[in-house]
Amino acid sequence: MQDKVGVNTWIVAFRLRTLPLSLSSILLGSLLAYYTGAFSWPVFILAMVTTLSLQILSNLANDYGDSKNGIDNSTRIGPKRAVQSGLVPAGKMKAMVITFILLSLLSGSVLVFIGTSGVNFWYTLLFLALGLIAVASAVKYTVGKNPYGYRGLGDLFVFIFFGLAGVVGTFYLHTNTLPPDILLPATSIGLLSVGVLNLNNMRDQQSDKNSGKRTLVVILGSDKAKIYHIALLAGAIISGMIFSIMHFHTPYQFLYLVTLPFLIMNVREVMHNTIPGELDPELKKLAITTLVFAFTFGIGFLI
Repeated sequence: MQDKVGVNTWIVAFRLRTLPLSLSSILLGSLLAYYTGAFSWPVFILAMVTTLSLQILSNLANDYGDSKNGIDNSTRIGPKRAVQSGLVPAGKMKAMVITFILLSLLSGSVLVFIGTSGVNFWYTLLFLALGLIAVASAVKYTVGKNPYGYRGLGDLFVFIFFGLAGVVGTFYLHTNTLPPDILLPATSIGLLSVGVLNLNNMRDQQSDKNSGKRTLVVILGSDKAKIYHIALLAGAIISGMIFSIMHFHTPYQFLYLVTLPFLIMNVREVMHNTIPGELDPELKKLAITTLVFAFTFGIGFLI
């Protein structure tokens, strides 16, 4: 095991391919805020920085936690993990996790104070509390005693933080308004994000099961997990269409349907899959598709 960890090793540990997914909610919330005539560059930039910090924190904590709990081992199918492979000592990984906790708290606090300036201070406290919960959730997914990611609750937390909190929270910090129907596009991004996690868990189903990690896929089994995947992607499209119909004024608002063929291809790959390891490329594809969905959804309202 090496003492000095190089920059390239840390970049690999950060798992950059997961970052487009985390940016989707911020992008969509910001574009919809721009559509209403309320947009703040400081909020947009700080929201991006905070989200990226939280995603990297989650990735590092997941690497550390799965290694400490024995989930990462020689039978794992996915990308090489830094701690389990010996590329990063556990102590250094823990220190980097703490670093990103501090970065997330710092950027998140500045974001909240700027985004809630001029509104009731209780809203500031509420968003600060949500920020603390987001940081704790990023770590607690696999770290500590009885992590929630090992009890089939990962999907719920991804839906809440990658979808609802991400889109709705960003929209509010721009506009200081909270229309109930903003939950519909937030639901779309949340369901697509859960879809990415579901692919990850389908890929790792056997190793997770053998290690005692009870993801929702392990609980449901392969066949039901595939049906669940279809429901997630279909629900994302339906939620988006309902919102577009409610606010219809131009066909461009359905521009995000350009992602439909890619979602159908993803479903086809999942339904015909018999070798879990072959699902790994689909994670990146669905993450990028989610980002394109968010961008085209927002842009469709601005054209």
